[in-house]
Amino acid sequence: MNRQQGRTELPPEQSDALRRAVRLEWITIGFLTVTVTAVFLVMGNSQAMRAAWIEDMLSFIPPLAFLLAVRLVARPPSSRYPYGYHRSIGVAHLVAAVALTTMGSFLIYESITGLLKGEHPPIGTVEILGNRVWLGWLMMAVMAVTTIPPVIAGRIKIRLARQLHNKVLYADADMNKADWMTAVGSIIGVAGIGLGFWWADAAAALFIAVSILRDGLRNMRGAITDLVDTTATTFDDSDPDPLAAQVKDYLHSLPWVEAAGVRMRDEGQVFHVEAFVVPVNAAGLSLPRLAAAREGCAGLDWKLADTVVIPVQALPDELGGHRGVHQSGGEE
Repeated sequence: MNRQQGRTELPPEQSDALRRAVRLEWITIGFLTVTVTAVFLVMGNSQAMRAAWIEDMLSFIPPLAFLLAVRLVARPPSSRYPYGYHRSIGVAHLVAAVALTTMGSFLIYESITGLLKGEHPPIGTVEILGNRVWLGWLMMAVMAVTTIPPVIAGRIKIRLARQLHNKVLYADADMNKADWMTAVGSIIGVAGIGLGFWWADAAAALFIAVSILRDGLRNMRGAITDLVDTTATTFDDSDPDPLAAQVKDYLHSLPWVEAAGVRMRDEGQVFHVEAFVVPVNAAGLSLPRLAAAREGCAGLDWKLADTVVIPVQALPDELGGHRGVHQSGGEE
């Protein structure tokens, strides 16, 4: 079987995971619409509530970026885009990371400014069914309800992101974590105002902002390094992806290969792999063996379809620089 270079189709398990991810992102957009509207109606003059509303508005960016990226990725390679459109995932990851970072930076500025100015945000009352009710109770009730969907959605998205090796989906899960942390922080801030601690509102907003900025910077670093072709990492950017070592071990196991080295870069949901092999001798090198080696590498994991196997006299310096046999029976 000749696995297509730059393919866009996914195996059945990943195709099902992608369909569930798309459906979940549309659900996310739906509950964000409700959340943004509800928070706007009750936010009053609370700085923490305003921070929560801005955060919820920017939370639309990751799911929209994901939905656009998966549509672009489905396009087949062309003469103008011979590697396909897999980088769309990386671009969308960067967009989501910039949204998180921008929001966190803005909210930190707003929160520190409020603390330095000593702002005392007033929270008034509203009339409900003929009774005057402190608006803070409505704020806390709305924020308590809005903590539930992000917790559930975020956990599901992390699992799907792992299955799909999709860093945009993982960034969106980070955004969902920011959503529920924002809601909790807002409740604490509003409750603090009710207890007479004027600074609690700005302090809660500052806590929310620092958490958001940290997630944004981490995702931005991962997105940028992927786009400049650093060594491929796992979906959460925590470690080098183990598939590079697996490809190298497989090639080493072939009897006609003396040495092997692998360069692997992240193109979104898939990897582009350049596998260099030093043959034991020139007589053992043939096109069928190279083709079989490529098929073997691609068969290790669905993300490795875009793999090339390159025979060389010596490995590149960054991969060990091993020199091997150049002619049959003679050392290079």
